[in-house]
Amino acid sequence: MEKIIEKIRKLGILPVVVLDDAKDALPLAKALMDGGLPCAEVTFRTAAAERAIRQITETYPEMLVGAGTVLTTAQVDAAIGAGARFIVSPGFDPEIVDDCLKKNIPVFPGCVSPSEIAQAVKRGLKVVKFFPAEQAGGVPMLKALSGPYTDLWFMPTGGIGPDNLRDYLSFDRVLCCGGSWMVKSDLVNAGDFDKIRELTKEACRLARSVRQ
Repeated sequence: MEKIIEKIRKLGILPVVVLDDAKDALPLAKALMDGGLPCAEVTFRTAAAERAIRQITETYPEMLVGAGTVLTTAQVDAAIGAGARFIVSPGFDPEIVDDCLKKNIPVFPGCVSPSEIAQAVKRGLKVVKFFPAEQAGGVPMLKALSGPYTDLWFMPTGGIGPDNLRDYLSFDRVLCCGGSWMVKSDLVNAGDFDKIRELTKEACRLARSVRQ
């Protein structure tokens, strides 16, 4: 878990990927890697997620791939079976978190309140997702929440893009930012992987300007 957390921290950005068709998984993965982000959170919002994760992890084992929008323990099993190396859920679901801990796979549950964070800390978690970040109060809310939990990392996701990425990454309790602006569904569905690669490069340059 520590190695995964450190790799994500160094990258600063975790692309949140929605794939309608698994055929796009490999060209998308290559575009992300060529752009400087060898990582992805492939969401279980579509039926293509499991197959997409399997294809990416088998073809590009060097890429750090996790499963997002995980809502059930059955999806946890499917994600692990496909090769996912971490699990992300939109909210704090004790059943999912406990299942992941039992199976020794890193889990980053969504938390937007002290009560949810307390449950995560009680279970020994080091990272929680802050979602939806902008709608839940953005950086000021993150700073307020982090006050009592000085050893916890946050992964804000939701409403983050080039215009506010710097604000989030400048806060020292932010592990990384989740975002989809470089992997928008219309670009993926149109097969415009050159544009995705360029947007990824721009995102990496911006992240590096904050975290040298």
